[in-house]
Amino acid sequence: MKFSRLWPFASLKSQPFDSVKPIFVGRDSCLKWLSSLVFCLLTFANAEAPRVLPEILDSIPHETTHFTQGLSFDGKEIIETTGLYGKSGLYRRTLDGSVLDSARLEERYFGEGSVVLGDEIYYLTWKSRKAFIYGRKPFKKKGEFRIPTEGWGLTLWQDQLLMSNGSDELLQIAPGGFGVSGNIKVRDGRYSIKLLNELEVVGNILYANIWQTDLIAVIELPSGNVLRYIDFSKKAGEIRDRYPGVDVLNGIAYDGKNFWITGKLWPQIYKVKF
Repeated sequence: MKFSRLWPFASLKSQPFDSVKPIFVGRDSCLKWLSSLVFCLLTFANAEAPRVLPEILDSIPHETTHFTQGLSFDGKEIIETTGLYGKSGLYRRTLDGSVLDSARLEERYFGEGSVVLGDEIYYLTWKSRKAFIYGRKPFKKKGEFRIPTEGWGLTLWQDQLLMSNGSDELLQIAPGGFGVSGNIKVRDGRYSIKLLNELEVVGNILYANIWQTDLIAVIELPSGNVLRYIDFSKKAGEIRDRYPGVDVLNGIAYDGKNFWITGKLWPQIYKVKF
């Protein structure tokens, strides 16, 4: 997700209205979203898990037109999926910025997170209750399947797809039949952690962007307990000051040794150590 800037953590700067479509269909949707955001803010004010700072090791250029929704490695190459209606796409790129392959979604779809599994890439959409299946090399659409909720983030854990949808619940989806096989509730002590967005799994630890914050939650699987938060606020603040058009922190990839972190419309992807 989604359109809005990082509010209230930074000054609100709207995108041009001709480049996006409204988030809310009606008053009830708006109130539901606002209540989730307020709940999230109150939760973090009372969070029990500690915050730690990342160590930034390096950076590479990132397209400032890419509204990043999914980020992962396929060997030494980066797979990125982007969002916005009319601008959503799938990209394979090298660390030096060369785009090796790409595919665009139809304008009616708002792209979200993705994951590589075998010779296929699964690519979520936001509100269409649909995910697309692409061939890994080259990108060629092979099919689609229905998802039960909005799609936000997607990763792989123990041979199951693990999907976020903006709530505190992660859905486990079985590849092949694509039915929901289980769910994991994410909590920090007494509090549910909502607005979980882009996802990356390393072993039995899940790293999740939390929408509208500069935080990455580090979550134990399968318990769903938050162990700590990676606080990216210092670097994110510097980026927003220098590039006022950027959007939220979103995008986590692991190369087998280090993490690579970016955001929507950010000019860099950062190699970091937690």
